[in-house]
Amino acid sequence: MRRASTCLALLGLAVLGLPAVASAAPTVTLVAKAVPIPKPGGGTFPGTGNILGAGTAIEFKATIKGTESTGGVPSQVTGVTVYSPAGTKVNQAGFVTCPPATLENIGPSGCPKKSQASPIGSAGVVDPIGGELVKETATVQAFFAPGGGLQFYANAASPISAQLLVATGNYSQASAPYGLKFTSSVKIVESVPGAPPVSTESINLEVGAAFKKGKKTVSYFTVPKKCPKGGFPLKTEITFATGETSTAEYKAPCPKK
Repeated sequence: MRRASTCLALLGLAVLGLPAVASAAPTVTLVAKAVPIPKPGGGTFPGTGNILGAGTAIEFKATIKGTESTGGVPSQVTGVTVYSPAGTKVNQAGFVTCPPATLENIGPSGCPKKSQASPIGSAGVVDPIGGELVKETATVQAFFAPGGGLQFYANAASPISAQLLVATGNYSQASAPYGLKFTSSVKIVESVPGAPPVSTESINLEVGAAFKKGKKTVSYFTVPKKCPKGGFPLKTEITFATGETSTAEYKAPCPKK
């Protein structure tokens, strides 16, 4: 399995000792909605998606724009917190997990297929290498973590060339109008020797899974039973290596009656 050339990734909210172009926070935008839960072999689970009280997957799209880091690219992401609407349920019982050591030492191929918490998504990444901005589309996939929560594995091709367990996180209670919040720490990824750490410009991921227990579909996420006027409120807070935090809010459409 290929690793970043220096294979260095710092966990949490550590601030790199590198000069930044500016200290202002990047600008973040968010779009998130409930979608049908994908089946591992293709298709979706019937009766899931943007339906009140139904099992669902959550499609999460975020964009990041800024010039704070070396080369005029966004500051590196060190943490992501996602707030779900009040009434959203998370059921972690019965889902197969993958040990972090397996992801770190073998990669996704070493994990049980049933430990996959999402299909393969993507992240737009950029890194100034040799005086040139190199942009790539890395793959990102979520896995169920032992003890609860989620972990995310990223794979960026050459020349950035990094494959690693990039983030881990858990749930806690949030204040109204939100329900649960998912808080994750993101590793800072080094690329080739002499290049600054990798910056993220976009995240596109669909998280959520289900399994059959007899005739019943057991879902990881469940849509609230009621939708407030104006739609479901969602929010993300993204923390950067500069120490700044950017917030983006979004209201997902209520299900059609």
